[in-house]
Amino acid sequence: MRSHRRSRTTAIVAGLAVATALGATAVSLGSIRAQATPTVALPPVHAPFDYQIGGAYTPPAGVKVVSRDVKDSPAKGLYNICYVNAFQTQEKGDADGPQDWAPDLLLSNSKGPVIDPDWNEAILDITTGAKRQRIAAKINGFIDQCASKGFNAVELDNYDTFTRDVVGGKITASHAQSYIRLLSQHGHSKGLAVAQKNTVELAANHAANGLDFAIAEECGDPKWKECGKYISAFGNNAIFIEYTSAGLKNACVYGAQASVVRRDVEVVPAHSSGYVRKTC
Repeated sequence: MRSHRRSRTTAIVAGLAVATALGATAVSLGSIRAQATPTVALPPVHAPFDYQIGGAYTPPAGVKVVSRDVKDSPAKGLYNICYVNAFQTQEKGDADGPQDWAPDLLLSNSKGPVIDPDWNEAILDITTGAKRQRIAAKINGFIDQCASKGFNAVELDNYDTFTRDVVGGKITASHAQSYIRLLSQHGHSKGLAVAQKNTVELAANHAANGLDFAIAEECGDPKWKECGKYISAFGNNAIFIEYTSAGLKNACVYGAQASVVRRDVEVVPAHSSGYVRKTC
């Protein structure tokens, strides 16, 4: 399992601010009531955290919150977050790769399925309500696995796929929000808290979208410096993951409020070559 650190597009999709506003106002009062604060347990704030999506290992001493891939089991006695790739497939040949999806559920162009070049992942086509329902049905199966294994929360990766140049504007902020509401409703029904992964552009809409806390990668990167925006939207219910010393330094400005950790880009298990873990 490789890191899901994302290369941020240098040009945010045109009209994103408008799409964001439309996505927020499109939520009906009934949907907002349905997404009222769920009776689920959020991660303890400012708790020592470890990011283990590249492979599970014994957490370092003092760690209280861990994020692991859905294929792994939760760490005993800790608050456990379950990683699910919700907006893209895994790589070709992996379990849940593009070969395991109906072709019409993969975003396509004249050359075939649209591939995220950073991770060789096909992008799921969430552009219609019918497709969102079918895709959610499969992703909800992974959320069910998280619940049955005893995880406390779910981390739905690639919410920000709509910002990638490769999608050519076919997937919008409104599509992403409509889809993630299906997943968050299901996660809550299973007693799981639901994290917003990255996507600072939509942080202000998190309550309407049923997203309870934030997991942000590289918000401290000098190119972005976005950690404060997550704190503004989520309060102290935020977890920051950095991959550089400069990013960690900037994120640690909020180290008395949020959980902050630096990991290696590949998020390899402890004692593996290249392993890095540092805190504020």
